[in-house]
Amino acid sequence: MSSATPENLDTFPKLCADQAAKNGGRPAIREKNFGIWQTWTWAQVAAEVRALACGLAALGLKRGDKIAIVGDNRPRLYWTMTAAQAIGAIPVPLYQDSAAKEMTFVIDHAEVRFAMVEDQEQVDKMIEIRSGDGRLDQVIYDDARGMRHYNHDFLHSFDDVQAAGREFDTANAGFYEAEVAKGTGTDTAIILYTSGTTGQPKGVVLSFDNLVRSAANGIAFDNLCLDEEVLAYLPMAWVGDHLFSFGQSYLAGFCVSCPESSDTVLHDLRELGPTYFFAPPRIFENILTTVMIRMEDAGWVKRRMFHYFMSVAKRCGSDILDRKPVPLANRLLYAIGDLLVYGPLRNTLGFSRVRLAYTAGEAIGPEIFAFYRSTGINLKQLYGSTEASVYITMQPDGEILPDTVGRPAPEVEIKFTDSGEVMFRSPGVFVEYYKSAEATAATKTNDGWVHTGDAGYLNEQGHLKIIDRAKDVGRLNNGALFAPKYIENKLKFFPEIKEAVAYGDQRDYCAVFVNIDLAAVGSWAERNNVAYASYQELAAHPQVLASITRHIEAVNRDLSEDEKLAGSQIERFLVLHKELDADDGELTRTRKVRRSFVADKYDSLVEALYSKLDHTHVETEMTFEDGRKGVIAADLQILSAKTISSAPPLKAAS
Repeated sequence: MSSATPENLDTFPKLCADQAAKNGGRPAIREKNFGIWQTWTWAQVAAEVRALACGLAALGLKRGDKIAIVGDNRPRLYWTMTAAQAIGAIPVPLYQDSAAKEMTFVIDHAEVRFAMVEDQEQVDKMIEIRSGDGRLDQVIYDDARGMRHYNHDFLHSFDDVQAAGREFDTANAGFYEAEVAKGTGTDTAIILYTSGTTGQPKGVVLSFDNLVRSAANGIAFDNLCLDEEVLAYLPMAWVGDHLFSFGQSYLAGFCVSCPESSDTVLHDLRELGPTYFFAPPRIFENILTTVMIRMEDAGWVKRRMFHYFMSVAKRCGSDILDRKPVPLANRLLYAIGDLLVYGPLRNTLGFSRVRLAYTAGEAIGPEIFAFYRSTGINLKQLYGSTEASVYITMQPDGEILPDTVGRPAPEVEIKFTDSGEVMFRSPGVFVEYYKSAEATAATKTNDGWVHTGDAGYLNEQGHLKIIDRAKDVGRLNNGALFAPKYIENKLKFFPEIKEAVAYGDQRDYCAVFVNIDLAAVGSWAERNNVAYASYQELAAHPQVLASITRHIEAVNRDLSEDEKLAGSQIERFLVLHKELDADDGELTRTRKVRRSFVADKYDSLVEALYSKLDHTHVETEMTFEDGRKGVIAADLQILSAKTISSAPPLKAAS
């Protein structure tokens, strides 16, 4: 155990009881409902968890059983994790936007007997899953709206289970305390299923020791305290949410707030004003897109002022944030910019009180990262994985580099294979992949080293730089290094580009698919009185294609200045006729591109990029919002972009 955590507090139910004893009157969790924030103290949370744990036991949940948890971030769903752990059961959170078919695999594979779900939508999925041959036995729901005529004997309301639990607790004095005491740090705390970018998801088994020690190390590294405010809005099935919104809260005792809905996250963020904030790159990209759209809609005076002071911020903002020497003139200009632009911007975004913000999950574009830091937001990168209980590397204050992910986190060791793949060893290393000894052996060595699948190296300062997924890094036929994610992130800095997929390994040149951002491009169309009837029509508009061409050529100029990547400039591209979508299998539920799936699905388009064609026809099956499937057809234009010749190094004078 970490020195920051007493040896006897080795499980989350024990930590919950400890917080109730030490900080019982302090807020532990909030939920916004009907526009009003409702708060539970640590003492109240401990009582809620106890009643629920006893109710689950009365319903038949036993030590070693698995319980699925499905829904948006809700206090009752977080309490279910602790309640299940208290009686030795194992929570298995699922992505709430998954279809029933996707959930069926996890529920069957994990041998889930119980499910705690948020509402009628998730109940309907459980009923569909239960109608198969699975072992799902009991389903409990939080929100009773729409459930009046559901009379299945396996369905139970949260309130009824807690009521039964209080009766069970009264009739079985000492049961709850005895069950909590049985738990140890080596017990399985949770099974988190990976997002499955290359196939079926794998169940990552994490122990209490893994999570408690990792959480404690993160708290010590960043000096987190009792007074932090956190907004919990990321999927509960994701390890980042589990550590930041659950694990660290139970150790540090800070308050976690759940937004009213996924649609109100940005509004609730502004209202709450968190001090500790975490988001994957896509969230920061989306926020930046929103900012840029608003600036384009602003008057010319505000627009010019914004761009002028952003150039000042780009010049010295990050150095001021890191307390590095900056000329007085730049400091004065930055102070004016903070008064007129940066401060109001942080306030509008809900970042006025942010002391520490993190991004991880995949690489963030250096330009996007620099934008936030330059405006005074202490955004840092960490590199981690589910198999690491999050932390592999972290960025220490004062050592924030936009193109690296920091130094090894506390108690983490790093080494590299001969091919450049990053490996790590730490107290957070996962126990195993559930029911997959072969996959476990392929990922984790006997002495605890884990293959990350990422290619990288340590720079001169000892910071880790991730190039790309090891399997994705390749070479063009001319020998130039090809790192698709690096290129894609540069493209996604532009507000009009939501997603990009780059190709080039063992090809003559780099080519890309582009998805436009409908909000950003739609705003441009509205300002310029450009009529369009659909995403497909807007994506094919000549002015949109011209704008995307300019952005790609700007990226090529940047690439031309990079000695290693200058040869992988983009020569050909097309704008896809539909958005890449998780429902169509093109993205994971964490919004990562399933690269091989996309390449197979659109193989004819990939080949067209490497032909002499300037147009190509495509027909694609897609899933509509109501679940119906249909076919969308389009004639896509294939465009060329200018590349920049890299200047050869100057010869030394003789």
